[in-house]
Amino acid sequence: MTKAKKHNSGLTHLGSAETKFPSSPDRNILETFENSHPEREYQIRFTCPEFTAICPITSQPDFGTITISYVAGKKCIESKSLKLYLFSYRNHGAFHEEVINLILDDCAAVCRPKTMTVSGDFNPRGGISIHVEASYAQPKKSASNRS
Repeated sequence: MTKAKKHNSGLTHLGSAETKFPSSPDRNILETFENSHPEREYQIRFTCPEFTAICPITSQPDFGTITISYVAGKKCIESKSLKLYLFSYRNHGAFHEEVINLILDDCAAVCRPKTMTVSGDFNPRGGISIHVEASYAQPKKSASNRS
């Protein structure tokens, strides 16, 4: 098996002839592949400048830019699955703070990064723009946990 085939095994969205757009956020949409350089700390950054969610009170659309930046552990997030996951918020009603924390929780759960930060710069509504940022860091192993 070639290195590329090994990394791509198990990916269902990438290369699929038919794209099914999910109707609600679900971390199971997210797919990962092996980090080819887990010994090295390097930054991976995704930017989604066309993010849309729905205000849970007014049902008005909220537009913004979502940035996900992380240092990978053993797994990396596959970008097409991330695109589908972020698209699934289009009809989801949630406040900005909840959206950013949900994205962080789901992305960190599937790839277990060393560190991850998710930020959202939401377009102004009513004259106020909102920026939300949430971070995750892998728990440090204590000396008593190393056996």
